[in-house]
Amino acid sequence: MSRMIRGHSLPIGRSRGPRLLRRGPLESLATALIVAGVLMLLQPFALVLYTYSFVTTLIGVVMFTIVSKFPD
Repeated sequence: MSRMIRGHSLPIGRSRGPRLLRRGPLESLATALIVAGVLMLLQPFALVLYTYSFVTTLIGVVMFTIVSKFPD
């Protein structure tokens, strides 16, 4: 038995790739990185957190952009 996805026939129950490379968990991780970067930017206590806040936010945004192209 098979199902059609974008014109391709796939067997039912078969995964299209490794479970770790799915959109859901990686989008959640990217969103958490973005939130962590913004929180690091807004905190007034540690200069080292403020220093790396932009890099953390940028990594999260780039990761989200790439991961949003992955299959569900």
